[in-house]
Amino acid sequence: MPLHLEIITGERVVYSDEVDAVTAPGALGQITILPRHTSLLTLLEPGEMRLRKGREEIVLAVHGGFLEVHHDRVIVLADAAERAEEIDVARAQAAMERARALLAQKGPAVDLARAEAALRRSQVRLRVARRARPAGAPPPTGG
Repeated sequence: MPLHLEIITGERVVYSDEVDAVTAPGALGQITILPRHTSLLTLLEPGEMRLRKGREEIVLAVHGGFLEVHHDRVIVLADAAERAEEIDVARAQAAMERARALLAQKGPAVDLARAEAALRRSQVRLRVARRARPAGAPPPTGG
C-alpha cells in the first residue's frame, strides 16, 4: 500500500502522487515516512526532501513548513519547495554570494537573521540541484 503525498506551497501544488517513501528534514533531524506510519505532525527545516517511487528517486528542496502523516496520507505545507530540475544553479549561486557578502558586513543595517536564512536557502538549492543532476549534464536555464 503506497503513501499518497501532496506537497503544497502558497503558490502551487509542487507534487501530488503515490510514493513508497518520503524522507524529509524534520525539526529534530531527518525523518523517513513509510506506509502504515503512525500519525505525525512535525515542523520542517530547510533541506532536502527525497521521494522514492519504485526505483525512481525524486529530489526536492524544501524551505520550512509542516509535514503531517495520517492514514497513509502525507501532506507537506511548505513555505517554499521546488524540484531539483527547476533550480537555476547560477541564480542560486548568485544568491549565496549576496548572502555571504551581507553577512561579512556585520553592520547595524544588516538583518543577520534574513541574511542567514537566505544563505541556508541558497545552499539547500545548490545541494539539491547538484545531487540530482547527472555528472556532466548541463545546468537548466531560467528558474
